[in-house]
Amino acid sequence: MSLVDIRNLDVSYGRQPAVVGLDLTVGQGEVVAVVGESGSGKTTTANALIGLLPTNGRITAGSAVVDGVETAGARERTLRALRGRVVGLIPQDPMVGLNPTKRIGAQVAEAVRLRGAPSSETLTFLEQAGVPDPEMRSRQYPHELSGGLRQRVLIAIALAGKPKLIIADEPTSALDVTVQKRILDHLEGLVREQGISLLIITHDLAVATDRADRVVVMRHGRKVEEGTPESLLVTPGSPYTRRLIAAAAPPTDFLSFLPTIHPQPPRDGADTTPPASDKTEYPQAVGSAAPGEISDSEKPILVLAGVSKTFAIRDPRRGHRGFNALDNVDVEVPRGGTHALVGESGCGKTTTLRIALGLETATNGSIELAGTEIRGLSWNRMRPLRRKAQLVHQDPFATLDPKFTVRQSITEPLVSFRVGDRRTRETRARELLDQVALPHAYLDRRPRELSGGQRQRVAIARALALEPDLIMLDEPVSALDVLVQEQILTLLADLQARLGLSYLFVSHDLSVVARIAHTVSVMSAGRVVEQGPVAEVFGNPRSDYTRELIEAIPGRRIHAA
Repeated sequence: MSLVDIRNLDVSYGRQPAVVGLDLTVGQGEVVAVVGESGSGKTTTANALIGLLPTNGRITAGSAVVDGVETAGARERTLRALRGRVVGLIPQDPMVGLNPTKRIGAQVAEAVRLRGAPSSETLTFLEQAGVPDPEMRSRQYPHELSGGLRQRVLIAIALAGKPKLIIADEPTSALDVTVQKRILDHLEGLVREQGISLLIITHDLAVATDRADRVVVMRHGRKVEEGTPESLLVTPGSPYTRRLIAAAAPPTDFLSFLPTIHPQPPRDGADTTPPASDKTEYPQAVGSAAPGEISDSEKPILVLAGVSKTFAIRDPRRGHRGFNALDNVDVEVPRGGTHALVGESGCGKTTTLRIALGLETATNGSIELAGTEIRGLSWNRMRPLRRKAQLVHQDPFATLDPKFTVRQSITEPLVSFRVGDRRTRETRARELLDQVALPHAYLDRRPRELSGGQRQRVAIARALALEPDLIMLDEPVSALDVLVQEQILTLLADLQARLGLSYLFVSHDLSVVARIAHTVSVMSAGRVVEQGPVAEVFGNPRSDYTRELIEAIPGRRIHAA
């Protein structure tokens, strides 16, 4: 008997169908992955299964049974009895899933107590989820943790209920490859050892094919096809599945050592052009996601030399103490090139970026931006330099003002720096939309009316508004599906080629870094353990840690097959 049995399920948001005629089963102890681009209905299916649809969402037809209980149309009391003890949910967004006013330990302990177990098990589940120094972390608040650590806390909360089924909604999209492997190994171990079922919702085809017994491909709310990982990769029946596979293919021959998925040749007459996963068809960028050549003759746009950073941490038991986030870090970003920072969550990547941008002050060392030493500069002296360097965040929805139109968001930097008048700003806004391949009609839209990829294009347009020399990108594609990732990476490469931009690119995804970066620094525990050209560092790593990162990249099993 299946633990999950979904039959002919229809889900709508208002009059807009989100899931249509879906059949899906998950057996006891089985791992099933649901794969598809943003808006394909993956998360809606999971939310419908346990009664967590938003107020405008409803099941209009079909059946959804979990552990023998019909959840379609069930009362809240019935659904609450299932959540946590029968079904554990690992949501994608840790800042939505965690209470910002409660310490981490208290939130995990609450899930433990709901099962009737002692709170002393809290640290055990934090440790199982890969949280380092769980005793210290349990006393911290969510805002004091990195995105990856917050995600691991959500996994600990899901594990604490010891459920029969775990629904993992993009559980590792914010995690580096080594922690991703450790978490997925642990979840897989629970399945094999304890008979727990696992429903993975992901846009990462490599993760799905590595971990699942069966893969379900969805698009536009419908199931496109279903099968074992081997059958889907070797003989995909749908052109859409072939497009997903092609989007995960390595971009150049010298990266063939990366264990990414090699696409099968398309069938005669098949359309292999990757579609825009957003609703609008974008003009094709003339560039490629693969990096071009850079010149060694010019001085780097950004130089960090011997940079260290110590944060003060208030520990209720030990009082104030220092935490060394960075230790003697050297980084250079070539003019017109892309330098990447890679490493595990908490290794110091984002701290390095924030110091380079002047948002954090280094404890020691030198930071030279466009030939000017910025360490120790006052706010007034630093402000003109901010026109030379702009930031693109990981989550554009969190950084775009929900009340602003696209026009207001893009022109906000121009208004702040008093550049131009209303007429010239309007002209510039239209130019910027052209540069990021968005229609001018989007100027009057607000963030909630845009897809994830469209919001990220707006964030890039805003970063370009002041014509900076350097753009710093903090995990700019980690929350996007593979087709939109490819579009954004191609866009960035095209902009770099046309505008001569330099990028400091922070990512935990080595495959993404291999596609776009010229040089790379591998960071661990606040130090640079290895750096150099991407092909050299990834192709012939000198550090055991770099080799560990490469070994952890998903897709290796299928690639070996």
